Amino acid sequence: NMYEFSITGALAFSVAYLVTLRKYDLRWLGLPISIFVLLVLGTAITVLYRPSAPLVPALKSTWLVIHVSVAILATAFFMIAAALAALLIAKSGKKEGKFLKIFPEVTQLEKLSYQFNIIGFILWSFTLIAGAIWADKAWHRFWGWDTKEVWTFIIWTIYAAYLHATTTRGWEGKKAAWLTLIGFTAILFNFTIVNLFFKGLHVYSGL
Repeated sequence: NMYEFSITGALAFSVAYLVTLRKYDLRWLGLPISIFVLLVLGTAITVLYRPSAPLVPALKSTWLVIHVSVAILATAFFMIAAALAALLIAKSGKKEGKFLKIFPEVTQLEKLSYQFNIIGFILWSFTLIAGAIWADKAWHRFWGWDTKEVWTFIIWTIYAAYLHATTTRGWEGKKAAWLTLIGFTAILFNFTIVNLFFKGLHVYSGL
């Protein structure tokens, strides 16, 4: 359910950030990441909590672990990319406050955000593939236009457009950063609004 996904996601976000510290010096990103993780945990405990229940038959599959785990990892990398994009937009403003000066230059933020988006996109692509295989095992069809499936594909399309725009159309700076934030907003919409207010085969992920 959403509570279990949220607390697992918070762990994945933290681990992904700590692992990337071995390659990149991103200690300056610790505060935004910590704030986001605390918000996820706080929301999970106060709003999304629901006691664990037995799995429905469709979920009793190895593909549950594969599909959901990869989706959580992809979201973790997209979240880090979105945090970097938000900092880029803030630093690109007319007036840069003293607090923002502690962060790297815009070009470095853009490069890092792009790299994390690539990793997230690869993982999200595998999420779609694993979900299709799981759907065939559970419901005997690879694609059924379920609301959750459609939004997962919309998210994939947004990030595919981001990569296309940045590599072939020369999009950079604030334009690319805004597209990153649009993609992550779609992820949050998919997890919250779609789960809570739309009907479909994924209703067991709601409250």
